[in-house]
Amino acid sequence: MIDPQVHVRLARPTGQLAAIEKFYFDGLGLDVLYRATGDRAAGECDLLMVGWRAANWHLELTFDPRQPVQPTPTVEDLLVLYLDGMIPDALVRQLVNAGGRRVPAHNSYWDRFGITIEDPDGYRLVLCERSWNNMR
Repeated sequence: MIDPQVHVRLARPTGQLAAIEKFYFDGLGLDVLYRATGDRAAGECDLLMVGWRAANWHLELTFDPRQPVQPTPTVEDLLVLYLDGMIPDALVRQLVNAGGRRVPAHNSYWDRFGITIEDPDGYRLVLCERSWNNMR
């Protein structure tokens, strides 16, 4: 059986590590957990891991300059953060100033209970005012 406290890594490609770092670090306030420039001779990618040190998850963002993989987000590729309270206007402004773009949600549920912001690659971050504990 898998321990429910297992750490989760969400990995995806990016074509713009610096812009993504600005969005998630400066905009959202995540920590840079790890960064590496890949060994080109060994075929390695550049790598950026962001998250909160105390969390059981983090985002891994990769860039392979030899064979770039273009991000292909859909309107339903969401990273949802349940804030359990009002969404600070200052946070939304910070995310937009860090390269995000506020967009209407594809699913109107998220517009009723939150705000959707696209990151520079087009993946969607939802800031939800609800609590995950009340969702279960």
